[in-house]
Amino acid sequence: MDSISLAIPKGQMVGVIGRSGAGKSTFLRMVNRLTDPSRGTILNEGQNITALKGRDLRLWRASCAMIFQQFNLVERMDVLTNVMLGRIAHTGFLRSMTRSFTDEDRARAIEALDRLDLVPQALQRAGTLSGGQQQRVAIAKALVQNPRIMLADEPIASLDPANASRVMDALREINRTDGLTVLVNLHTLDTARAYCDRIVAMKDGRVQFDGTPEALTSEKVRQIYGTDDLSAEINEAVTSTSLATPSSRSPLKAFGT
Repeated sequence: MDSISLAIPKGQMVGVIGRSGAGKSTFLRMVNRLTDPSRGTILNEGQNITALKGRDLRLWRASCAMIFQQFNLVERMDVLTNVMLGRIAHTGFLRSMTRSFTDEDRARAIEALDRLDLVPQALQRAGTLSGGQQQRVAIAKALVQNPRIMLADEPIASLDPANASRVMDALREINRTDGLTVLVNLHTLDTARAYCDRIVAMKDGRVQFDGTPEALTSEKVRQIYGTDDLSAEINEAVTSTSLATPSSRSPLKAFGT
């Protein structure tokens, strides 16, 4: 990361794009302090995140739910237990490891699974689900953290188009319905354009573009992806899974509604 300066309003859905190695994952990991910046400051509503330590840092990380490309589920455990593990910041490590969950934990987990259309799979082992289902379990697990920010690091890179669409639909509905700030790393340009309010493009650890999807022109795309010949075609399909227009399925319900 080099000279990054961004202000992200609460409730915005931001797509981060760029070639592999551009710094997208490092950027997300700095937001929740899984990677510490060597200099500079990260602020959230006036709070200096770079100065947090101990319990305060753990609470901040809990408020920044993170979704990974490879799901990060315990495959031998059932889906419901995997989701309840997202309550670890609220229940404590020992209670989570001994699976001593409260009725409230179970209720929150079931509610989250219901939002993601996964209640029928609640007692299945996570490892028996499809990749798309596992990623939606990971989203449900993130939801029960009761986060303020949702970070998604290449959440659809290993999914087929149909499952990728369902995952992106879910993230967008969570953003719209719950008002959560969502930062999502994507390779596919048309996906970023279709789902995100704002696109941040990175190259060599620097921000090369920051604006609306409409402002991301073909010329700027060529600059971001390192193509000097402006007459060359940019094949967006090769960057990741190409998705159709966002679906119009029924929106997810917010917790408590």
